[in-house]
Amino acid sequence: MPKTTPPSADALPKAFEPEYIQQLKLIFEESIVFNQILGLKVHKVHADICTASIAMRPELIGHYSHNRMHGGVISASLDAMGGLAVMAAIGARHMDESVAARLSRFSKLGTIDLRIDYLRPAIGETFTLQAEVLRLGSRVASTRMSFMAADGKLLSTGAGAYIVS
Repeated sequence: MPKTTPPSADALPKAFEPEYIQQLKLIFEESIVFNQILGLKVHKVHADICTASIAMRPELIGHYSHNRMHGGVISASLDAMGGLAVMAAIGARHMDESVAARLSRFSKLGTIDLRIDYLRPAIGETFTLQAEVLRLGSRVASTRMSFMAADGKLLSTGAGAYIVS
């Protein structure tokens, strides 16, 4: 019997079923209660990139006199986005499975390493977050994340490793 190789990143589908995206958003925005506290809102779930936003609120301020977002909020948001990107990449790899079967694969997902670089203070009304998977292995996924101002200026970057099995 010939060996089969997993599809390359280029061969992964670029669009998901509406039900799959809806379920991922439900998990990310409502089931993960800490994401609710952060106020993360998913905008795009794609096999190769995910985007979301977060609105500034008084509870998220880290420095009261400068009205800038707390670094922990930025870090936690980028970590969550890395996880979402991994969830999307895993789902894309297993498009032959049902939506429920793909969603059940996320029970073992967890952060094993995270690095955040704070480039500029996060001052503003809304922020955009973006994450992509650089490599999805059988056990570990590597991601790159961005935290940007409303005008697109890069404020923070992140790199994460996630256990997937």
